[in-house]
Amino acid sequence: MARKGKFITFEGLDGCGKSTQLERLAAVLRAEEIEVIATREPGGTPLGEKIRAVLLDSRTQGMAALAELSLMFASRAQQIAEVIEPALQRGQWVLCDRFTDSSEAYQGGGRGLGSEAVLTMHRVVCGDLQPDLTVLMDSDAEASVSRARRRNLAVKNHETPGPDENRFERENRMFFARVHETYLKIAEREPGRVYLVDARRGPDVVHADIVAAVRQRLKIAAKIENSGGHQQE
Repeated sequence: MARKGKFITFEGLDGCGKSTQLERLAAVLRAEEIEVIATREPGGTPLGEKIRAVLLDSRTQGMAALAELSLMFASRAQQIAEVIEPALQRGQWVLCDRFTDSSEAYQGGGRGLGSEAVLTMHRVVCGDLQPDLTVLMDSDAEASVSRARRRNLAVKNHETPGPDENRFERENRMFFARVHETYLKIAEREPGRVYLVDARRGPDVVHADIVAAVRQRLKIAAKIENSGGHQQE
């Protein structure tokens, strides 16, 4: 069955600002009377959020790479069935913070499992569901991860509310270099789907770039040029 809505994913290293940019795009679309569902991976459903707690908690540091990949896809399969596909069939737009590209980058590249294993699981588990557009926010690995570590340290020290989600940020520089390299390979492989955004610029400039790309690639009318807050993730 052909879907009626649009599916947009946001990708990039932790700390690159993608969550903030997703919310700012959602605000623009809602102002244009488009029904938007904003969600995240892993998570997005009650079951998915429980899986997220296991995957991102620093106390699960010894998890095997294949176990990690399998849990990512378990959360994803539930979210597709419970949230994404029903919303798309209703004609809503789904904006998702991470999707299978994250698994290819982090588990395929970072963990060394390879892209083919991830893409095979995607075809089997997700029915090869593909986003209409993926916004890949390209950033310096060291700067992005340092920002994410500071954010998680603030949570740990009870300066800001939130759960312990520090497990990936504990990886070394080479891990994140592999993740970053894999993301760039995905963008090169699928230029029709992936829009590469330079996230090193100011958040307002990045936001305007993303809005313009969505208008051009998904052919929506231009009513508003800017919306949303100014705080970087």
